[in-house]
Amino acid sequence: MTDTGRTAIEDAVEAALGKLDLDAKARLLSGQDMWTLPALPEIGLGSLVMSDGPIGVRGVRWTADDPSIALPSPTALAATWDPELARRAGNLLAQEARRKGVHVLLAPTVNLHRSPLGGRHFEAYSEDPYLTGAIGTGYVAGVQAGGVGTTVKHFVANDAETERFTVDNVVGTRALRELYLAPFEAIVKNAHPWGIMCAYNGVNGTTMSEHHYLQNVVLRGEWGFDGYIVSDWMAARDTVGAVNGGLDVAMPGPRTVYGEALAAAVRDGSVEEPVVDEAVRNVLRLAARVGILDGVPAAVAEADRPAGIDGEALAREIARRAFVLVRNETVAGGGRALPIDASAVRGIALIGAAARDARVLGGGSAQVFPDHIVSPLDGLRAALPEGVALSYAVGADPSDELSVADKGFTLRAVARDAEGRELGSERMPNGMVQWLGDMPEGVSYDEVTTVEATGTFTPRESGAHAFGTRGLGGFRLVVAGTVLFDGEQSADHADPFEAFFGSPVPRGTVELTEGETVDVSLTYTVAKFADAPIQAIGFSFVHGEPERDPDQLIEDAVVAAAAADTAIVVVATTERVESEGFDRTDLRLPGRQDELVARVAAVNPRTVVIVNSGSPVEMPWREDVAAVLLGWFPGQEAGAALADVLLGAEEPGGRLPTTWPVALADVPVTQVTPQDGTLSYDEGVFIGYRAWDKAGATPAYAFGHGLGYTDWAYESAEFERGEGEGEALGTLTVRVRNTGSRPGREVVQVYLAPAADAVERPARWLAGFASVQAGPGESAEVVVELPRRAAEVWDEADGGWLLVPGHYEIEAGRSLADLRVSAPLDLP
Repeated sequence: MTDTGRTAIEDAVEAALGKLDLDAKARLLSGQDMWTLPALPEIGLGSLVMSDGPIGVRGVRWTADDPSIALPSPTALAATWDPELARRAGNLLAQEARRKGVHVLLAPTVNLHRSPLGGRHFEAYSEDPYLTGAIGTGYVAGVQAGGVGTTVKHFVANDAETERFTVDNVVGTRALRELYLAPFEAIVKNAHPWGIMCAYNGVNGTTMSEHHYLQNVVLRGEWGFDGYIVSDWMAARDTVGAVNGGLDVAMPGPRTVYGEALAAAVRDGSVEEPVVDEAVRNVLRLAARVGILDGVPAAVAEADRPAGIDGEALAREIARRAFVLVRNETVAGGGRALPIDASAVRGIALIGAAARDARVLGGGSAQVFPDHIVSPLDGLRAALPEGVALSYAVGADPSDELSVADKGFTLRAVARDAEGRELGSERMPNGMVQWLGDMPEGVSYDEVTTVEATGTFTPRESGAHAFGTRGLGGFRLVVAGTVLFDGEQSADHADPFEAFFGSPVPRGTVELTEGETVDVSLTYTVAKFADAPIQAIGFSFVHGEPERDPDQLIEDAVVAAAAADTAIVVVATTERVESEGFDRTDLRLPGRQDELVARVAAVNPRTVVIVNSGSPVEMPWREDVAAVLLGWFPGQEAGAALADVLLGAEEPGGRLPTTWPVALADVPVTQVTPQDGTLSYDEGVFIGYRAWDKAGATPAYAFGHGLGYTDWAYESAEFERGEGEGEALGTLTVRVRNTGSRPGREVVQVYLAPAADAVERPARWLAGFASVQAGPGESAEVVVELPRRAAEVWDEADGGWLLVPGHYEIEAGRSLADLRVSAPLDLP
């Protein structure tokens, strides 16, 4: 953006601010509903619309009737180690936001993988702050290049879910600066985000929505951030503390600590009006940037915004670039297990519940609703040539819970008042109703008494189908003329979001016949709470296929595997394992999936396992199978991308953004449960691979690990010092050669390792990386700039960054555990 553009925006902001009285200013800082700020026509200000991300743009309707592109999870995006690909993802999301009338995306999440037990691990990028900052910078730059704002979250140290609303995270100054603040600082410096979202938790005794030091002194003062700070939803608790602590906007509305309460605080002298004015400036600046403030052009002209992006193609590309091949052994007959040569196989057995009903995204606020999902079964069926038989077996179901009614259901949500009069209705692509502040046309929250999910169900197999309810309130469930439940449902959960969404409760079974359609109805009596901060209606009609003998399911899978040339087993976590609102208690795959893999591997030496999880899981069978491919939550084109990689049309391009343990017992940092309301980050600067190195422990797969379909030789590394005391220490030039038989892509990783230290530091840490492509036998060079910060520590005594002198080795290679070449660096 040019200086002229910045001046025009600032002039427009001051002109608009000068026309507002105190009540209008206070109202502007308070959400008018779940997702928007109020319009102020008197100054030509439109209503600012926000929406959840980070893998798609849900919009203001939390419903499958308003579909969105669903990209792979943030862990998957980070596994590409490609900031430019992250930028392209941002470009697409800006395009999606504009299509849905959204001005600001509530993303990305740049908290760290402090512990693999963190419930939203899948929604953050990495255990490493440098990689997180690089991917986050690309993402933010891409979204904002499309004229849509971002809110980098959750500022700061929001790395677990247990007691997340009240926990006080006690973090040492060095760890806070060198780890947890570092990605935010990098993104502010390199991408200039238009927004930051403050976290629920406290840091060192102060809740983040009121943290004057971190929000005003560090974020705005030291780093020069000039965007707006918005609360996480319901994170703002005190009017005076929040506005003086630097919080600009309290969400959601209409009940917040701002609005009338803020105006009253100014009038009684608790808050100075210039403090309110500064918050309003930040909001007006955002409005001007996204183009909803009259008299000033948007920060990005429409003609300059990337457009015409094929969302399906990009989702597929990111997924295959994110797949991490962690094991690929030579099998009988020569050659490695992957890629599969479709011309040389007669039959493939595909096994696993997630192979048919893919889990492509994590639970909670990151959820969006794509208009289609390509399962692994769909993808392989479409890609395999004629003559290759593809069999399918469930094997083992990872979930023992009913799931939201989906395949075979045709439903409509009908809202009625107390007299039974229909107020309005909408189509339900699945059995979930989540009206959070935005009701269907004609429906008033104050008037609605019941919502009925009504329609038909055509089963895809015969047997005793289970049906149930999820939510808080009264339910009447009728299937094929049989009343299965008529009563109240409550929930007991410390997290209000988890309590609202609830757990599925089985209500009974009905014997049904494959292909024969029956009528279904779930009538929900709305539970309303006078003190609720938002007007929300949410419940689900849930269903389960007929239960089959679990022993027989595994036996059927073993028989199919034994008869096939290759067995592909898809294992997965569930929404009850990885989601917002709670942390994990272990790293085991749910159900009998470990047993399934072991049994299949025992009868087929060409067993390939696809791990469908957003974060690490234990794999006790990993050395007994031919290949292991980590798929993360791969987005809507999951199956198509998987087929590309399995059959060799594309190379798996991912590298691990976080260390993958053998077992939870080996993990150096696991504590996510507060003690008496406090969670102490006692490990200091040693998390992730830093902690593994310190402990001298060996994980299953090291940070940065990932195999491709070709091999690489590292030929040389030469370092050239920078001049003066600039931002960079210098540049490392690494020469690599593709020694395999097909084209490939390599991620050259550069680590800095001090020879000896007066300051306690990790053994080595990521200092830079770059990707390179080359054909068989070809050599290529990458030039990696090493930032000065890589050799600095935070000086707790003087409160600043200190360059640590001494001898370092600059090491480059394929992963933290596979470093091939090095160059010396001596800092005086």
